[in-house]
Amino acid sequence: MRVSDFDFELPEDLIALRPARPRDAARMLHVNASGELADRGVLDLPDLLREGDLLVFNDTRVIPAALNGTRPARAQGGGGDVAVEVNLHKRVDASTWRAFVRPAKRLRVGDVIRFGTLEAEITGKSEGGDTRLTFDRTGAALDAAVAATGAPPLPPYIARKRGADAQDVEDYQTLFAREDGSVAAPTAGLHFTDRLFEALRARGVERTQVTLHVGAGTFLPVKAEDTKQHRMHAEWCTVSGGAAAAINAARSEGRRVVPVGTTALRTIESLATPDGRIEPASRDTDIFITPGYDFRVTDALMTNFHLPRSTLFMLVSALAGLETMKQAYAHAIRSGYRFYSYGDACLIERAA
Repeated sequence: MRVSDFDFELPEDLIALRPARPRDAARMLHVNASGELADRGVLDLPDLLREGDLLVFNDTRVIPAALNGTRPARAQGGGGDVAVEVNLHKRVDASTWRAFVRPAKRLRVGDVIRFGTLEAEITGKSEGGDTRLTFDRTGAALDAAVAATGAPPLPPYIARKRGADAQDVEDYQTLFAREDGSVAAPTAGLHFTDRLFEALRARGVERTQVTLHVGAGTFLPVKAEDTKQHRMHAEWCTVSGGAAAAINAARSEGRRVVPVGTTALRTIESLATPDGRIEPASRDTDIFITPGYDFRVTDALMTNFHLPRSTLFMLVSALAGLETMKQAYAHAIRSGYRFYSYGDACLIERAA
């Protein structure tokens, strides 16, 4: 399909720079299996789900992956010091990360970047600013240094308008996060609170958790003209034996499986067999879901509103139909819904 098929105009003032307070006060657009739209709120979720539905959450935890450093002046032909912005996006080993850096063109293999007492050598470069950084410490010592030095890695559409602050440390993390490794939040999960979980329990809605460590590649624009030419950045995911058993039981009993967020959806679809069973596993996934995809596990999805021309808008269009999602987003824009990571939510049922 043409990437331009997934384009739309979004007014700048609808990009949320802060989340709703409390978290569960956000609005939610319900898109049912027939494509009908209803304006609801996140607190209405228990009423919109059925007894026995299984919510699947991503329990990844965001690390402070935005680092500001300096490349000292080179001894020969390098000019002066260069300020460097780094966004870590995928761990390679105990001491090495892949990262997006700016200004990429002024850096070369062998350069050292200093982040206070933490240092990293550029040990590889590829197109688009994707850079391999090998740090001067490893394992838990590196994790501690990054935690002490870095800041919440706000999405570029927020970071362009304001810097990260202390409030983002709490806001840009789900209440159930437990597995360190993401450089972007699984943002649909940001809406959940203790009172919402209690209402879901009272409704008889079940829950389980998987893990996908979200990479910064989720924010990269799709530069190809045709979706077949786009390649996803790989992200690490895992489904435990307990989570697989819960999902398989729900399916065998005819109960709906409803991932919370596109990352949870991509995880379970990646690890599903052709007949829709989930196999416990841990591995990289680069699954790219576009219209025409045959969903093996997912019956509905709770997610936020996504960027135009993005792989995530393509994913929701695969679930509900492109025309349905264009109509839903047009309605959301007319109705003043707040978009992107700190914005409002959708509950989308798979097209009948």
